[in-house]
Amino acid sequence: MSTVALITIVHGRHDHLANQAVTVTDGTRRPDLWVVVAMNDPTLTVAGACVLHLDTDLPGLPLAAARNLGARHAISLGADVLVFLDVDCLPGPRLVEASAAAVDDAPDVVWSGVVTYLPPPPDRGYALTDLQTLDAPHPGRPAPDAGERLDNPDPDLFWSLCFALHRHTWQRIGGFCEEYVGYGGEDTDFARVVHERGFRHGWLGDARAYHQHHEIESPPVRHVDAIVRNAAIFHDRWGVWPMTTWLNAFAELGLVECHDGRWRRTQAHDVPAVPERQTPGTTSGAQPRSGHV
Repeated sequence: MSTVALITIVHGRHDHLANQAVTVTDGTRRPDLWVVVAMNDPTLTVAGACVLHLDTDLPGLPLAAARNLGARHAISLGADVLVFLDVDCLPGPRLVEASAAAVDDAPDVVWSGVVTYLPPPPDRGYALTDLQTLDAPHPGRPAPDAGERLDNPDPDLFWSLCFALHRHTWQRIGGFCEEYVGYGGEDTDFARVVHERGFRHGWLGDARAYHQHHEIESPPVRHVDAIVRNAAIFHDRWGVWPMTTWLNAFAELGLVECHDGRWRRTQAHDVPAVPERQTPGTTSGAQPRSGHV
């Protein structure tokens, strides 16, 4: 039987992580290893997990580097299957078991799970044993039924909230590009590298995850500098601009401009207040972002 590692990267969201710990324990298969990478979060401890600390003075959270660190450590401990789960996501009962089975059956596929965005929790918190009654997959992604597996020919639909792959596939892909720092771009870049290296994407109906509520901005103006910086990195690597929905929204707010075919920040650095809402934001049409920032 394959050795399975669950990898979670964290900055804050300690209550969400505590809920994740409960649901990981209640699954039909527990991961053999749970690696938690704490980014600039030195007080974080998690019972039952191997906690790695990644402290930097970069101008944003090192999301790509944190995932890479977690994967390297899991592989060094003997992991065959790597399951990445966002700190805000609660795994459904069969997520780990189904991910391991799919990776064993098709190790050349990067398998994405099906994510439901939960409403705000009631006063006593979510009923963690009844999450399946709230199952309502995000409409911006394929949502195969339980027991189904679907090919995904469009790498731009990949997201890092919940995905799994074999360690050999991870090593041949090379992990996430660590030039990306802060919010935006690294998911779509990774997905394109998957295709470039000859691997496939797929959707796994039995790998359900439930994203805990938190307020978000749309557009995410707090992250405008990171998005502009990361969009330029993506453009230099792939020849196209990602996150154009957000870039155009920022332009309407006077925060960015397109000059000679390149997006850049304007001289006006004041970031206006944008109402927060629950519905996930988008990076390129309909790409919800993970909630660790």
